[in-house]
Amino acid sequence: MFVDRRFRVKRNGNVEIKIAEDERLLLVNLIGQLRELVLSTAPEGEVDPSLRRLYPAAYADNAQQELEYQRSMRDQLLERRLSNLDAVETTLSDRELGQETLNCWIMAINDLRLVLGTHLDVSEEDEPNFLDDDDPQQHQSAIYHYLSHLLGELVEVADN
Repeated sequence: MFVDRRFRVKRNGNVEIKIAEDERLLLVNLIGQLRELVLSTAPEGEVDPSLRRLYPAAYADNAQQELEYQRSMRDQLLERRLSNLDAVETTLSDRELGQETLNCWIMAINDLRLVLGTHLDVSEEDEPNFLDDDDPQQHQSAIYHYLSHLLGELVEVADN
C-alpha cells in the first residue's frame, strides 16, 4: 500500500500527489465516517467520546464556562473541519495541491488520526504498537499508523 514518495514540492510551489487507488478509497471511506460522526454529535456540549481530542476542554475547572465555550465555538470548529474534509475529498484524484489545499489535507488527516487514536486509546507517550493478527483492533491500528505516516509526509512537504 505504501508508495515511495507520495508528495513532492514542484518548482511552481504546488505539491505533486502520488497516492495509490487503495489509499484513495481508504481516505474516502474514513472521511465519510468522520463526517457522519461529527455531524451526529449533540450540539449541547455533549461530545462523542471518540471526538474529545477534536473538541478539547478550554475550561476544565469550570463546567459553566466550558459549556458556553463549546456552544460558541463548536459551530466554527465543525464548519472548518467539514470544509477541510470536503477539500481533501474533492482533491483526492488531483495530481497537484496548492498550499491552501495542502493545509486542509494536514488538518483533515490529523483529525482522522486523532479520532482513531482516541478510539484506540493511544497517547503521546505510547510507543508504536503493532498488534497481533488475531487482535480485533489490528486493522484499526494499521490504519492509525498509516495516517500517522501520511501526516508526517504532509508536514514534511509543507515545511519545504
